[in-house]
Amino acid sequence: MLKKKQEIEISTEKIDTIIGKETVFIGKVVVNGTLRIEGKIEGEINGKGDVIIGETGRVKGNIKARHLLLAGEVEGNLDLSGKLELTSNAKLYGDIRVESLVIGEGARFIGNSTMISKGEGQSSKSEKAEKE
Repeated sequence: MLKKKQEIEISTEKIDTIIGKETVFIGKVVVNGTLRIEGKIEGEINGKGDVIIGETGRVKGNIKARHLLLAGEVEGNLDLSGKLELTSNAKLYGDIRVESLVIGEGARFIGNSTMISKGEGQSSKSEKAEKE
């Protein structure tokens, strides 16, 4: 019997932190809720929630999060425990490690991809290192 694939939702309704269009942030960002980026970040993003990068958003650095919706540009590696969605005008230059991947027609992705099983996200990798 075939099971219906479970849909993964990226929350765009409840945004906890916004980096505005005219903002440039340099450094490490740690966030537990949903982060929306319309400006520019140079540095690492480490989150437990979702990250939304709008059309004007640019990130130069690695991102760890649950889900990521990309409409702008990222230069860096992604480690996501859930879904990566690239819209039609997204640009991603880096390697990804994700559970689910959706690439819109016209999106640009240059890098390597590793698909992980449910529950094998970023936290399980650090737990394995602690056990060894």
